[in-house]
Amino acid sequence: MLDPETLERRLVEMSVFVAAGEAGEIVGTIGCAAVSPAEGHIRGMAVRPDWQGRGVAERLLAAAESELRARGCGRASLDTTAPLKRAVRFYERNGYRASGKIADFFGMPLFEYVKPIR
Repeated sequence: MLDPETLERRLVEMSVFVAAGEAGEIVGTIGCAAVSPAEGHIRGMAVRPDWQGRGVAERLLAAAESELRARGCGRASLDTTAPLKRAVRFYERNGYRASGKIADFFGMPLFEYVKPIR
């Protein structure tokens, strides 16, 4: 969960996309930003469990990739952790591959995935 300060910073620094259900409720989010002239980074992908499997995640990911392409990025990166096996399978089905870069996320390995988006 983001605290109010982190949320505000993310909204200033990133493009954030929100998926809404039929009643206008928020069912998913994703954020992205260009981190260099050649690369964009995706973060904060989440879809409510009762909305998973309905194409929401695919549409959010496509929106983020489109935004990064519009900003001139030829590659997208994202990070995930090993326990998020379903997310890893989703990213791999959508063309992301492990880069081999591993960082620390509060004592847990954080794995980078990348995809050419041009």
